[in-house]
Amino acid sequence: MGMMLFWGGAGAFLLSAAVTPLVRRMAPVLGLIDLPGHRKVHVIPTPRGGGIAIFLGVMLPAVLLLGGRLEATAGLRLQLLAIGAGGVVLFLTGLADDRWSLSWKLRLCLQLLVAVGVAGSGVRATVFVSQPWFGFGLTVLWILVLTNAMNFLDNMDGLSAGIGLIAALLFASILLLMVERMVAEVALLLLLLAGSLGGFLVWNRPPAAIFMGDCGSNLIGFLLATLTVAGTFYERSGSRHVMLAPLCVMAVPLYDFCTVILIRLLQGRSPFHGDKSHVSHRLVDLGLKPVYAVLTVHLMTAMTGACALLLYKVPDWWGAAIVMSVILMVLGVVAILEFVGRGAVGEMQGRLQREREKFSGSDRT
Repeated sequence: MGMMLFWGGAGAFLLSAAVTPLVRRMAPVLGLIDLPGHRKVHVIPTPRGGGIAIFLGVMLPAVLLLGGRLEATAGLRLQLLAIGAGGVVLFLTGLADDRWSLSWKLRLCLQLLVAVGVAGSGVRATVFVSQPWFGFGLTVLWILVLTNAMNFLDNMDGLSAGIGLIAALLFASILLLMVERMVAEVALLLLLLAGSLGGFLVWNRPPAAIFMGDCGSNLIGFLLATLTVAGTFYERSGSRHVMLAPLCVMAVPLYDFCTVILIRLLQGRSPFHGDKSHVSHRLVDLGLKPVYAVLTVHLMTAMTGACALLLYKVPDWWGAAIVMSVILMVLGVVAILEFVGRGAVGEMQGRLQREREKFSGSDRT
């Protein structure tokens, strides 16, 4: 199984890296061009649809490697098929949105239907609560939030793909290294996702030659959400507090999602109306170049994700509370730098502008 995991990830990397430039050449014909705009960072028209390469990099190796194993893993067969079918639906939905700009209400309804279908197939987190409806509702919410959180983060070169790569590797590490009776099929799918994202990043790293589009970001968020549930890390570890591990790994995407929604609601706008209020944009407003803002978010994700690994080493809830407090303090420091620092920068820029106007006025007199 170890060799399958290695070659699966390597194959996904090579396939995605090879398909991405082909998609880039076909993008103008398919109408997949991202034009510059007031809420965009790029200044020239850029091909999108790189999610096609990510999709193929995950799905084709998955069918080849797991097709013959599904009968031997009857307990997971329905869940994996449901995840695969849901991934196809959300990929196609995102592709249609990239081409024709679908209504956010339609996209959200389709996401809800997919989440309900997947949860109904058995991909369901119990969180040690006996009532089935609780796990069902929590799983649907988890899928919806993560799918949209990764979509929100697709706003700078390499940002969403890098976070997805880090998260997939961390989740796979948890399954392979720390969970007894690990689900090998789920670990393989996570490594396929990581490999495919790595291949795409060859072309998406700054300055990006192609964007992934909604077809890619929707797929990444959906797979991370469903595979973390299918892996059921906490039940297999035997410790209740490790149910917090997915929250640790995805702390930064969840932080960005919640703060962006809050900012837009406070400003009286739709939560799904795009703008430059994301954590990456707020870091740029502090003076960071976009490439360093992306690197900062990646390092934050790796830092909070490392705390998830620590959860499997602490024996009780007190240790887990310390780990979670570290994450909250990291996010708190980031929030202070973003909002307080952003205001200070804005005030300084305003003062400089007034000084320029004052001196320019005195020169005219």
